[in-house]
Amino acid sequence: MPKALLAGLTKLPVEITTVTSMVDNGGSTGQFRKDFNVLPPGDIRRHLLALSRAPQWKKDLFAFRFGHEVFDQGHRGHSFGNAFLAGLENSLRDYGKVLEIAHDFLEVHGRCLPATTDKINVYAELENGQTIEGEDEIDVPRKHNPSLKIKRIFVKPEATAYPQAVSAIKEADIIAIGPGDLYSSSLPCFLPQGITGAIKASKAKKILVCNAMTKLGETQGFTVEDFAAEAEKYAGKLDYVLYNTKLPDAKRLEAHKKEEPAQLEPVRIGKGLNAAKFIGKDLLKESGQVVYDSDKVAAAIMELAK
Repeated sequence: MPKALLAGLTKLPVEITTVTSMVDNGGSTGQFRKDFNVLPPGDIRRHLLALSRAPQWKKDLFAFRFGHEVFDQGHRGHSFGNAFLAGLENSLRDYGKVLEIAHDFLEVHGRCLPATTDKINVYAELENGQTIEGEDEIDVPRKHNPSLKIKRIFVKPEATAYPQAVSAIKEADIIAIGPGDLYSSSLPCFLPQGITGAIKASKAKKILVCNAMTKLGETQGFTVEDFAAEAEKYAGKLDYVLYNTKLPDAKRLEAHKKEEPAQLEPVRIGKGLNAAKFIGKDLLKESGQVVYDSDKVAAAIMELAK
């Protein structure tokens, strides 16, 4: 989402607030959670960087990785930004103050907020009744069969929404959901109590940005309608579903899958979509990986907002 959406929106005259799910438990983030019982720093770090207007040296420092320890999923070392956020939280014990300092240091234009400050993990119930624990296991299946479909997700313990996130949602003109890993990143944002209620109470246009590719263990075989149905199950009724219509050629797709083997195929477009709600556009970059051009996505969102 930071690369596919925020990079484009930051060029436009809009006020941006991001909301992060706070369930990440893999890699460097997971290690900090285990060692210091802090909130996951990784995802909100990426949001802060995406909205930063700081000098490049600050951004480079925040993204710098040190150490040689190899974590789950092959991630190596800790990022300075993760250590910065975890260290502040461990010292101050006040997450609001942590956010204030981080926003100030990175000269953030906008706000980056957590969905909750309760310490939680996400769980997924599979179609065979098995329950799997943790964002990292949902994201990269190692202990369960990735061909099994996810029936539902939930968090433990129950969590309460961060008040500022609730206020931002209620006051928004546009609520953009995704793109991102559906069950391990996007939908967990709606699990803290108060988030979905705020979305339903908001007069904002609710727009789902459908993923470009399906993913092993989460959305294999999904169509655009499937993404929309799952999003509405957790977030409530959507006004628009923005999806990609331009398919990459076979050579480009093959090269992309070599770099991202968990990404399986372009999301299929079903027949008879409601044209007033489902909005198809060419959203891909012209070459390279099969990823969205953030300028195209931002322009499409602004067009719908009008």
